[in-house]
Amino acid sequence: MRKIEMEMNQAIAQHRYWWKDNTRVDPVQSTGGCDVYLHGHHIASVQRDGLVLVMVQTLKNWPTRTTMSRLRALGCNVYQSKNVVYLNDKAVSYAY
Repeated sequence: MRKIEMEMNQAIAQHRYWWKDNTRVDPVQSTGGCDVYLHGHHIASVQRDGLVLVMVQTLKNWPTRTTMSRLRALGCNVYQSKNVVYLNDKAVSYAY
């Protein structure tokens, strides 16, 4: 796991605002969770209990290695095989 991803996870665990380079964590006061952004695009929401909700449309629009790396750091099962991106073993989109 990359250093930026470790810092992202620490911010989520501490429920605090954090920003570095292209990644941002915004705490959501109403739910007690956090939203995760990459290049300003909402890629996931992490609930207070640790459940990660992936923004599938964002993954479809930007199936980049960086997006998948951030999601994997959150504990998501996301990968690419033969130019197809999979989330929880279901095809999501064709990669660039």
